Amino acid sequence: MFIHCNLATLIFVLTLDRHVYTILGGHEAVPHSRPYMVFLERHMSDGRKKYYAGFLLNEDFVMTAAHCQAKSYIALLGVHHVYHNNEIQRISVEQPFPHKYFNQTSFKNDVMLLKLSSKAILNENVKPIPLASHDDGTLPKSCIVSGWGRADRNRNYMSPKLMETSVTLIDNKECAVENFYCSQGETGPSEGDSGGPLVCEDGKAYGVISSAVTPHSGGPVIIRFTKIPESTETQHHVCIRPAD
Repeated sequence: MFIHCNLATLIFVLTLDRHVYTILGGHEAVPHSRPYMVFLERHMSDGRKKYYAGFLLNEDFVMTAAHCQAKSYIALLGVHHVYHNNEIQRISVEQPFPHKYFNQTSFKNDVMLLKLSSKAILNENVKPIPLASHDDGTLPKSCIVSGWGRADRNRNYMSPKLMETSVTLIDNKECAVENFYCSQGETGPSEGDSGGPLVCEDGKAYGVISSAVTPHSGGPVIIRFTKIPESTETQHHVCIRPAD
């Protein structure tokens, strides 16, 4: 179903979480050039609303990060600019399926499927993204992240427009052991971008934006992306359980 309500007021009431960083050092995406992106509205137990990202796998499922827990969810499909909301599809989530081995401390296996209550209507602005099929041990090149998260460290609200930026993955032993892809530097995802995809040169989703950690040795923050091939066999719902 479609919604034509005014989403502009959301921008000034968005509550940001600390776990992961919005797109920093990026630029506005070409409108609807990433039709798999999902603006995820999270309804919390205390009555507040929080906002993260997700991405469409097919007519029935959205993928996001497992730490994006909520009492209930609404998935907004076909969003670019939240002020311009013609023909946005607003679909409630029937049931969340977080990875059953998700660790809330280490954020290992930080991936979750959301079963939509009704089928998404696929069109030019709403299309699924394929997943990378396997991890051969080599780092993907030329990867991009996108989201509506905070684009300026000095501002405590999310971007009204879908932003994107390139990231370079680093060869990090700790990341590999925990089944993360990692990037490091001044550009990348920021607060409010959790759950969005890491999309690489073949146009497939390789990871889910997960968390940020500070190296013990110091230096720039490391951004971690849960490896999708290592975390879930999505088509068969292996290693996924319903949320309590």
